[in-house]
Amino acid sequence: MNNASATTTPAPLPQASAQHASKAGKKVKIQRFKKKDLIHLFRGLASMLKAQINTSDALKYYGQGLPNKVMASTLDQIRFDTESGMSIHEAFRRTGRFDDMTIGLIQAGGDSGQLNRAFRELADRLKADVYFRKQIRKAVLLPGIVISVLVGAFIVSQVKIVPQVEGMLEQVRQKPDGLTAIAFKVSHATRALWPFVVLGLMVMGALIWRSEGIRNTITSIAMSKWRLLSQLVMSLRQMTFLSTMELLYSNGINLSKSMRVAANSVKTTPLYPEIRHAADQYEHSGVPLSLAFSKFTSVDEQVVHMMSIGERSASIDNQLKMLADMYEEEAENYMNDFTQVLNFIVLMMAVSLIAAVFIGTFLPIFLMGPKMMQSGI
Repeated sequence: MNNASATTTPAPLPQASAQHASKAGKKVKIQRFKKKDLIHLFRGLASMLKAQINTSDALKYYGQGLPNKVMASTLDQIRFDTESGMSIHEAFRRTGRFDDMTIGLIQAGGDSGQLNRAFRELADRLKADVYFRKQIRKAVLLPGIVISVLVGAFIVSQVKIVPQVEGMLEQVRQKPDGLTAIAFKVSHATRALWPFVVLGLMVMGALIWRSEGIRNTITSIAMSKWRLLSQLVMSLRQMTFLSTMELLYSNGINLSKSMRVAANSVKTTPLYPEIRHAADQYEHSGVPLSLAFSKFTSVDEQVVHMMSIGERSASIDNQLKMLADMYEEEAENYMNDFTQVLNFIVLMMAVSLIAAVFIGTFLPIFLMGPKMMQSGI
């Protein structure tokens, strides 16, 4: 009797959580977990499953004492659903907190009896994604802060300091000439325009932050003008897609479905509709995979070539793995080059802004100093 009560009492808790989530889902959008938390989760589950701990117990053990109470409740809900007979991937899908790529790989791992491998590969995939996102932020964020501070210093010098210098010259009735006159004209223009320029930049920044279409348009224009940026972005996109597709295909999911699910990893890019269309053509029109990539996507010729080899030698999974590793190495190299070039550009802009502040603020004083002294005499 005691054993029966022990096994049945935990059940209402996850169900209550599910009902709560369902009710909350009507009011607010369900938030997905941070990638850092998912990496820890998938690693923990993979290690326990590899140690022959069953899935239900693994979910229970990981959720016990977990600081993230939302994740703990979600794991309880997944455990309750699996114990009720639901498949593991459907239990994960029901929570609404995991993307299609994650669900697809969990399904492949469950169907092939290699769920521990699926969780481990998910953790590795997310770790690589977090690493490259961190590198991109590091390459862009610091230069952006430096430039913003220097632009602010320039505006302050033109709005506050230069007018004081101009007023001193007017008091001694000296007319500015040459570079001094140019510096004062720049100050007048800055004082008239800076509020509108700053407001425009803020509005543009908000639009870029909120609008995926604007981000893609700006990225496409920048890629068309800067070859290094184009190589970096395409390497990251192809690495992300190919590594995800390799994970899915090597775990038993067919090629067309692997392509569709892997396309979700680049869903916010123009590559997403291209891959989806190529998958449809490959599945329904009977075109070879390499030809589908060649005609309907913008991937590199190297991808098409290796897919062709994979089809002829029945080694598509090996070719996908090789391509994913190759683009990961290329992305690291391009990231280093991009960071160096960006640092040089920031240095030149910093020097230019510092020179502008110096010229606009101190040069008029140096040039008009003798005249001011003569006027005083």
